[in-house]
Amino acid sequence: MIRRSIFQVVAAAALLAFGIAPAVTAQAAEKEGIVIQVSDDNPKTWGQALNVIRNIQKERGKDNVQIELVVFGLGAGMLKADSTLANRVDETLASGADVLMCENTMRGYKLEKKDMHPKIGYVPGGIIEIIEKQKQGWVVVRP
Repeated sequence: MIRRSIFQVVAAAALLAFGIAPAVTAQAAEKEGIVIQVSDDNPKTWGQALNVIRNIQKERGKDNVQIELVVFGLGAGMLKADSTLANRVDETLASGADVLMCENTMRGYKLEKKDMHPKIGYVPGGIIEIIEKQKQGWVVVRP
């Protein structure tokens, strides 16, 4: 951990010394990372999760937050192409949030990408994505 911190400081100093990407570094540091976890198929939970994303963006400003909706387990069906929530998922994606489906869950339910909403992204493991983001300091919310 200390080794990585020292490396990060040295790398940042080198970038600054050469005038490379100081604006990008500052911008990335300012964005707040938020992961919304949905792992059930309850439409009320889904509605609440999508509302939470909209409300966070409204309160914090879309440009000040990076939001991922990570879906796994029973929640998979709500990201299928024919889901009743497809329009709300479109709105969420258009707002700048990422909607990510767990590929482990897809294999378990024998789902293929062609079955899913055409604009979502994918992660190998939903829970692993959440754990890694939490390690990076992201806030994890489960409505």
